[in-house]
Amino acid sequence: MADAKVIPFDDDRSRGGAAQRPARRRSASGGLRKAEPAAVRDAALSPLPGPQAGEGGTGPDTGPAAPAEPVRGAVSAASGVSGEAGGSPQDGRAAEAPVTAAGETPGPADSGWDRRIAGGLAFLRRRLTGDYEVDEFGYDAELTDQVLMSMLRPMYQKYFRVEVKGIENIPSEGGALVVANHSGTVPLDGLMLQVAVHDNHPAGRHLRLLAADLVFMLPVVNELARKAGHTLACTEDAERLLQCGEVVGVMPEGFKGIGKPFSERYKLQRFGRGGFVSTALRAGVPIVPCSIVGAEEIYPMIGNAKTLARLLGFPYFPITPTFPWLGPLGAVPLPTKWTIQFGEPIATDGYPPEAAEDPMLMFNLTDQVREQIQHTLYKLLVQRRSVFF
Repeated sequence: MADAKVIPFDDDRSRGGAAQRPARRRSASGGLRKAEPAAVRDAALSPLPGPQAGEGGTGPDTGPAAPAEPVRGAVSAASGVSGEAGGSPQDGRAAEAPVTAAGETPGPADSGWDRRIAGGLAFLRRRLTGDYEVDEFGYDAELTDQVLMSMLRPMYQKYFRVEVKGIENIPSEGGALVVANHSGTVPLDGLMLQVAVHDNHPAGRHLRLLAADLVFMLPVVNELARKAGHTLACTEDAERLLQCGEVVGVMPEGFKGIGKPFSERYKLQRFGRGGFVSTALRAGVPIVPCSIVGAEEIYPMIGNAKTLARLLGFPYFPITPTFPWLGPLGAVPLPTKWTIQFGEPIATDGYPPEAAEDPMLMFNLTDQVREQIQHTLYKLLVQRRSVFF
């Protein structure tokens, strides 16, 4: 009774490189045939201590019995070259998967945190080395996207729970002038409007707000406003931004709107002399009316300390049910539910260039924008269930 002979794997297989042809051995009939798959051959070569019986007598394929240990080594080698010797694709993927120091494969959460940390370090390096860009107005797009919007987003999403409607009325390209009502004692409505456009517009557009000169006189606030893309509310800056294809936001009520008493909430004040209309006519961009509901109630202004306001150089000094009686705690806004709706755009590109100097046309267009915003405010007030939800 002859013993079966174990045929070891070819040495070229363990060295990698291009795929080798399958091993061939001679059959009992003298012809060449392909060797069985590794799993079948290894199963046939069971590591028993004694000799195994064959069906025929002695022949060229017989020889001394191989010990059990080489068979186990051959099986291990077969699993290591699964792509060549019949192993499963899953075994190959598992061999290529990264392994941590503790012997565990990192999950998607770990790789996500790694990317965030790497991105944060790269952002910090650019800040320290000055390798970032700002435009002629001081707008820092990278800082706004990665830092300022991230700081405002929790208040926008969780605290005020802002609902946005009609965002598609802002064009995907080219300049546009967004005209909105102004309220709330503290100008949080402008910041929430900026986040609404940034996070909801399908083209990812940025809103460049026109701010009062008081904003650029305050320390720290001045620098942050410039970095966020705000600029002084003047005709020259607004025209340059619109001609560059930017979306510009303006609140014509100014301090009259944001500093009005709570008893006059959602009643629009005068829209100035129509300067925003002449700016839109010169640039030939559409005017997009915008109505904001929910900002009036965050600081219910029941009084105005005018003497203290003059001493501090402010247009008004608000007195609310919580401020200044509760100190810093009284400066926390009430968690009202907000709705921001963008109306149908009013086209201006059909007017001749001299239309910007026509006072009657400017008055009519200003009144049209104001009436559309006021009507939308009343409609949204009727639709909402409560101030807080």
